[in-house]
This record gives sequence, structure tokens and C-alpha cells, in this order.
Amino acid sequence: MRRLEPLLRWLPFVVMAIVAVVDLLEGPTLGYLPLLALGPAFATLRCGVRGALLVGLISVVLCVVLAAYDGVLGHRQNNMLLISLAGVTLASALASAVRQQREQELADVRTVAEVAQKVLLRPVPRWAGPIRVAVSYISAAAEARIGGDLYEVVTSPQGVRILVGDVQGKGLEAVETAAAVVGAFREAAYDEPDLAGVITRLQTSLDRVLSGERFVTAVLAELRDTRISLVSCGHPPPLAIGADGDVHFVDLADPAPPLGMRDLSDVKPQARDVSFAPGDQMLFYTDGVIEARDREGRFYPLQERAFLLKERGAEQALEDLRADLVRHVGGPVADDAAMLLIRHR
Repeated sequence: MRRLEPLLRWLPFVVMAIVAVVDLLEGPTLGYLPLLALGPAFATLRCGVRGALLVGLISVVLCVVLAAYDGVLGHRQNNMLLISLAGVTLASALASAVRQQREQELADVRTVAEVAQKVLLRPVPRWAGPIRVAVSYISAAAEARIGGDLYEVVTSPQGVRILVGDVQGKGLEAVETAAAVVGAFREAAYDEPDLAGVITRLQTSLDRVLSGERFVTAVLAELRDTRISLVSCGHPPPLAIGADGDVHFVDLADPAPPLGMRDLSDVKPQARDVSFAPGDQMLFYTDGVIEARDREGRFYPLQERAFLLKERGAEQALEDLRADLVRHVGGPVADDAAMLLIRHR
């Protein structure tokens, strides 16, 4: 849309110029003069109130000049045309005023949404203990730049703890739920001795805010030296990229139910310990990444595209993967997509 803005600004003048040239080439006739109303009509697309009035004034002046050239100035039909141009100009100015007001309201909403997103998902530390951290977030609500995916990194006495989750649904309710989860994790990650205790605190917090059948999928991690413990609550497994080039999804057998659904299952969270040695990487993500489809309905092949993460700096590598995901979709993403990459230095 931004590429079209210069064209839209000049379109009313171009249209009126074309009408004037055609009328002059065709000789004395009234047939083309009503087309001058296209100028004020197109002015509503990008012009402000003053711009719309200017375009309308130019259309009226052109109408008078061309009517004099055509020998119809003062005729009843031409007078009605001038009145019509004045009416279209007034309508164009009013429409431009309404459009500008709506654009300002949208800009205010986007500003508030961005601030809320920064409070909810504050920048994670670039370094946390022995790991390098990078994040990427794509919101399906492109105009609001806010969604229901969440992530957080906390350095605690027990080690570096990580949370990546996905709230069921979208909109303000999803944002509210995400805020509750992230807030509870920031406290529990520092206080609780193990990940099971952290999950219990998250469940307790969600019991106060969730309603109906809403839930949150999440994966939690705790890094200590060269080992990392992982617990999945109905969330896709992270992608491990070894220093030796091996790429695989971590097998998290018997994942616990999503947060907010513990009453529906008696499965307890089970931690899986895996090696995470210097040079290793691990990518946490939400289902908006692996469920992103191209125009032929094919899912994004995350494991096949992991080579994008191997050689570059963490932020640049994740940005390359994000750009590749957007190219795969070929347009706006259908769901929020968050990615968090950690590297053992």
C-alpha cells in the first residue's frame, strides 16, 4: 500500500488532465465534462480535506474553461454539472475528514498495542548465563502488532529458565491470558526449585483468569552447564541443532496437558534432560511456524530450513529464518508465530 501512495496522491490530477486533453482534442462537446467529477472522487483515497477542496476547485475551474471552449457555458446542463462538481467536492472533503480521523484512531490503537506488547514481551537478555538468546515475533493481527504467543527468559538461582507458549485464540482475551502466564512465570521461575513447581504456579494463576475451554500450550526449559531440562505442556517440541550438524526435534515423550486443562488429565509434567554442549543450538517456536502453509497448502518445513541458523549471528540467523517463513507463506501469516533461539557459547 505504501508503494501506491504517490500514485494515489497524483491520481485525481492525472484523471482531470486526461479528461481536459481528450475534451480539447475532440472539439466542442459536453460529453467528457462530467468525467471531471472523477478528480474529487479519487481525492478521497489519500488527500486530506484541503487537498480534496483543492482538487474540487480545480475541477470546477476546468469545467468553466472547457465549457467556454465548447460554447456551452451558462447552459442549463452545464450549470447542473457545476453544481454536481461542487456537491462531489463537498462529499469528498467530508469523506477525507472521516478517513483522517479513522487513520488517527488506528495509529493511536497501534501505539497502545505496541506499548502493551513491549510490557508483556519485554526484550529478553541477549546473554543469559552461558547462552546467547535471540527472539522473533510475527503477529497475525498485523494492524495491531500484538497477539497471544509468549516467551520469557529468566536467570534464577537454579539456572537459566525459558518459557515459550501459545494462548488458544486471538485478540484482547488472548493477550490478557498471555500477560497472566508471563507474569506468573517471572516470579515462579526465580522462586521454585524445579520446573514442576513452576508449572504448578502457572496453573494456579491461570485458574483465576481462564474461562470456558481456553488453554495455553507451553514448553519450559532449564539450563544448567551442559544439560538442559525440557517439559512440554501440549506444545510442539523444540528443534535441536547440534554443533556436529545433527538436526532433530527433541523427543518429549508423554507431554503434560496444556496449561488450564489439568482437570481433564492426571498426567504429571515429566522433565526430559538432554545434552546442550558448547556450539549447540535450540529453537523454541509456536505452532504458527510449523503450521504456516504456502499457497499450495504445504506446511513450512522447519527442519529442512534449519541450515539458516548454523553460520550467522543469532539475530541475523533468526531474521533469515523469519524472512524465509514469510516467503513460504507468500503473504500475511494466518497465526501468530514466535521463535526463540538459544546458542551455547
